[in-house]
Amino acid sequence: MDNRDEVREFLTSRRAKISPGQAGLPAGSRRRVPGLRRSEVAALADMSVEYYARLERGNLAGVSPAVLEAVARVLQLDDAERAHLLNLARAADGSDALTRPGRGRARARWKARRSLQWILDAVTAGPAFVRNGRMDLLATNQLARAFYRDIYATPGNQGNLARFQFLDPASRRFYPDWDLFADMAVAILRTEAGRDPYDKGLHDLVGELSTRSEEFRTRWGAHDVRRHGTGTKRFHHEIVGEVTLAFEGLELAAEPGLTLTVYAAEPGSASEEGLRLLASWAATHQSPAPAHQRTAS
Repeated sequence: MDNRDEVREFLTSRRAKISPGQAGLPAGSRRRVPGLRRSEVAALADMSVEYYARLERGNLAGVSPAVLEAVARVLQLDDAERAHLLNLARAADGSDALTRPGRGRARARWKARRSLQWILDAVTAGPAFVRNGRMDLLATNQLARAFYRDIYATPGNQGNLARFQFLDPASRRFYPDWDLFADMAVAILRTEAGRDPYDKGLHDLVGELSTRSEEFRTRWGAHDVRRHGTGTKRFHHEIVGEVTLAFEGLELAAEPGLTLTVYAAEPGSASEEGLRLLASWAATHQSPAPAHQRTAS
């Protein structure tokens, strides 16, 4: 796969974010571009301008880890950005052994093993679910289905968090911090695009969202990536109102590319009471799991 455009745009966008002062250089005058010049990056990374220009044109094939680390250091990449750069280099080399399992998932619909569904169902105090890098909800516990009921109610959505975020007006109510959630969603998809550049389902989703949502299209062009492993989020659920929940995301060792996420409320808080009320509602109103989430035997 030729990923030179992605490499070029990522490196250019990161270079534009670093000011001369941040890099320990004098600002100078009459700078024609934001951030560092190519020549400055090359000097700080101890390589020729010609060689760095080759990298920024998207030619990462065969580049050594030491060179990539030097570029990451000068551009002050965070952990997620550094991992993204390494993934882009692997794709340029054709070293996609880690991402090929994702290609199979793009062709065949994934089903949760019974043991995994048992584990999800054992979580009763908070929403728990498995998602992929495209932000599809692949398996859920009962409370997660009740929590994300708006997403399942969207015609044609099939339980995709990004599609709900950008195409369903209900997301503006569900996510009080809508812009923050939008930034997160796009950064997760961009990270997945670097990890698994062969995922046709992801390409189709990005194409759909880019065509239908200017909010998505603008964020996609920023080339921001992130790791989404832990934090706190605010939601406004139509049944129980506003809740603030902590979350932890765990990579599934047996399923590369899939993440198990569990939400929990602070003990004794109004949010914990809200989850109790939602669980009670779900026990009497909840519909069965969607067909695409039925477990495999």
